[in-house]
Amino acid sequence: MSEETKPKWANPEPPIHHAIALWAARCAERALPIFEEQRPGDDRPRAAIVALHAWERGELPMTAWRAAAFAAHAAARDATEAGATAAVAAARAAGQACAVAHMFDHAPHAASYAAKAVGLHGGGKAGQEVERTWQWENLAPELRSIGFPNGL
Repeated sequence: MSEETKPKWANPEPPIHHAIALWAARCAERALPIFEEQRPGDDRPRAAIVALHAWERGELPMTAWRAAAFAAHAAARDATEAGATAAVAAARAAGQACAVAHMFDHAPHAASYAAKAVGLHGGGKAGQEVERTWQWENLAPELRSIGFPNGL
């Protein structure tokens, strides 16, 4: 099936899918220390990123990375209850990044949540914008329409 006839919701070819997944992981990894500072001892978001890397290498079945993504979102819900808003965003970034293994269009959400975590962690709007610029500059130009579907 060519790119022109592929349904809009279908994942891109594997090399592109993997490249966007690795970028989403890098975005989320930059926010992980925020989560770990605010929620020490909860390794679910980090485990989601580890699971995504294992998927990318072909070492993890769907059921395992799917469970890891859900666990990262559960960590976000737990952080919500504790009032740790930056940690919530960082955990969501990890969960969304891990979910890229399922559908590539989770990647922009991973990046947005990671930037939000930076802003909420004391960087403010300026810190969030710096993070978004880093994300843009660290995504291959040919993939920017995937990572930033609405532009920078």
